[in-house]
Amino acid sequence: MISIRHLKKVFPNATPLLDVNAEIGRGEVVSIIGPSGTGKSTFLRCLNRLENPTAGEILIDGKSITAPSADVPVLRRKMGMVFQSFNLFNHLTVLENIMVAQVDLLHRSKKEAYEKSMQLLHRVGLADRALNLPEELSGGQKQRAAIARTLAMDPEIVLFDEPTSALDPTMVGEVLAVIRNLSKQGLTMLIVTHEMKFARDISTRIFYMDEGVIYEEGTPEQIFEHPQKEKTRQFIRRLKVFEEKFSGGSMDYVGIVNRLHNFAEKNQISGKMSRNMLYVFEEIVAQSLVYKIPDTEEILLTMEYSGENEGLMAKIEYGGTSLNPLDGIDDVSRSVVSLATSDIKHEYIDGKNCMEVHIR
Repeated sequence: MISIRHLKKVFPNATPLLDVNAEIGRGEVVSIIGPSGTGKSTFLRCLNRLENPTAGEILIDGKSITAPSADVPVLRRKMGMVFQSFNLFNHLTVLENIMVAQVDLLHRSKKEAYEKSMQLLHRVGLADRALNLPEELSGGQKQRAAIARTLAMDPEIVLFDEPTSALDPTMVGEVLAVIRNLSKQGLTMLIVTHEMKFARDISTRIFYMDEGVIYEEGTPEQIFEHPQKEKTRQFIRRLKVFEEKFSGGSMDYVGIVNRLHNFAEKNQISGKMSRNMLYVFEEIVAQSLVYKIPDTEEILLTMEYSGENEGLMAKIEYGGTSLNPLDGIDDVSRSVVSLATSDIKHEYIDGKNCMEVHIR
């Protein structure tokens, strides 16, 4: 249904899309997730030519909409788009908002447009609001009206650009329920969303976007249960990450301790867990590891904190020969580490040491 080949979009001060490639089949529901500013909305806007791509090609049913000779309005009619800001005409009633494009662009009679509009308003639960102005609706009702307006044009593809981001949390559910029902109707749908449970429930595939590309894609189970790439894993698990790279001979002990303190305060990590995090750094890294490896050997210290389950894990990575820094430490240090941690694992694979330390 949709083929995207080497899509690139450059703005004067940013390049949100560097090299995007994808094939989307008819009837697929694809959720697009990723951090803010990674080009998700720009991607959608390039698909329906609200933004002109800098390079690359987009084909809809085998026809290029990026070719100079492309009849963009005709091809665009296959695509409907639901925006985060609703984009309703404030001087028209809900019913008129849904009818106007049917009459002007599809040349339906007013009777046909009226019947289609009322059918759709029943479908999204707004039949009793048909004669209201948009200003008389809640945010969730406005978005449902915008969805009905999009469906009135009989699109084969529907693009949703963060359809719940402008809504009060109490209104999100009503809009997601409408989209969930649509996902069962055989429409091809692409949805930019930050609602992870929703994306997991309704999607046939997930695109995780980062670094100007589709960084990782797969089924909901693959992406949410078994992500293959580190950035995907951190995003899915909503991890807050602290990273510090140094060598034994250049370790700024005071600076690292201060930055760990700041990391704990910024992410509201409990006092007990913060202290245990510092004990782990002190006993395993500062008092043991740096004295057992060459001064030039680099150490990568990573702290990953999940606010959802309040879990904190330290990862300590370094090269050289196989070396567990806990081997040979004194009883006092071993006792401190034991009290501060719930599990420690050391692995040596392909010339690299990796410790995973779960902090209490």
